[in-house]
Amino acid sequence: MLRLSVPEEFSFAENVKYLSRSSNECLSRIDNQRLYKAVPLESGATPVMEISAEGSDALKVRFLGGTAPSRKRDREEVARYVRDWFDLDTDLRPFYEMARRDALLQGTVDSFYGLRNIGIPDLFEALAWGIIGQQINLAFAYTLKRRLVEQFGRHVDCEGERYLVFPSARDIAGLTVQDLEGIRMTRNKSEYLLGTAQLIASGELTKEGLRASGGVKAAEKRLVGIRGIGPWTANYVLMRCLRMPDAFPVNDVGLQNAVKHVLGMDRKPAAKELLAWAEGWKPWLSYATFYLWRVLY
Repeated sequence: MLRLSVPEEFSFAENVKYLSRSSNECLSRIDNQRLYKAVPLESGATPVMEISAEGSDALKVRFLGGTAPSRKRDREEVARYVRDWFDLDTDLRPFYEMARRDALLQGTVDSFYGLRNIGIPDLFEALAWGIIGQQINLAFAYTLKRRLVEQFGRHVDCEGERYLVFPSARDIAGLTVQDLEGIRMTRNKSEYLLGTAQLIASGELTKEGLRASGGVKAAEKRLVGIRGIGPWTANYVLMRCLRMPDAFPVNDVGLQNAVKHVLGMDRKPAAKELLAWAEGWKPWLSYATFYLWRVLY
C-alpha cells in the first residue's frame, strides 16, 4: 500500500465526479468513492490500483489481486503516476486568488473547489485522445476510444474485473489503416494516429523534447507540424499531458459554450473576446479552461 499526501486545495470527491462524467470510460472505474485503474510500468508490470481518500490530507493506494509491485522503483513510479494524474504538486492557491476576482471564474472556484486538471500522463494516449475527439461529440469519442483499447490494448483480469490498458505507441506504430478499419474511425484519423505512433515509437517525439522546445508556443509549433494535429489538439495535449499552465485552446467549442453559459450570452464568444478575458487569467490559462469546461458536465 502507498500513502500519498495531498495539498489542502484538493478534493478527491470533486475529482471522482469529473472522472465519472462518462459511463463509457474504459480505462478506469469508480465504485463507492474508490477509483480503480491498471497502470503499465516501465518494468513491464501492470499493477491494479484502488485509490481512495484517507481523511482530507492523503490518498491511499492499495494494490489488488497480487499485483503489488515488489521493487521500490516500481512503487515510486506508481506514486509519480498518481501525483501526475491528479496534478498534486501544483500549488493552486495563486489560481484561486486570481479566479475569485474574475467574473467568469469566481463561481467555478466555489462550485468545484479542489478539482485538479486531471492529466493524461502518457504522451501517446494524450495525442490519440486528441485525434480521436476531433470534430465529433464526446460520447462518440469515448466509443472510439473503447474500440481502440479493446482491439489493440492489453487487459489485466483481477478479482473478477477486467482492467483495460491503453495501447502503447509501439503497439500501434506497426499497424496499417486497414488494421484500424474495425474501430470505425475515419481514414484520415487512422492515418494521423499511425503517424503519431510512429514518431513516438521511434523516439523522435517525446515529452522531454517538447518540454525542452522553449515554451508553450514553441511546443505548439512542434506539434502542429505533425500531420493531423492542429492548434486545438496541440494545446489540449500541452494542458493535459505536458502541464504547461499557459496552454490555451482558444477555439475549443466547449470553452466557448461554457463562457456563453456563465455569462448568459445569446451567442458563442469570438476568439478575440476569449483572448481579451484570458489576459487576466495568466499564467493560469490551462486551469481557467479546465474549470470552465467543468461547468458543462
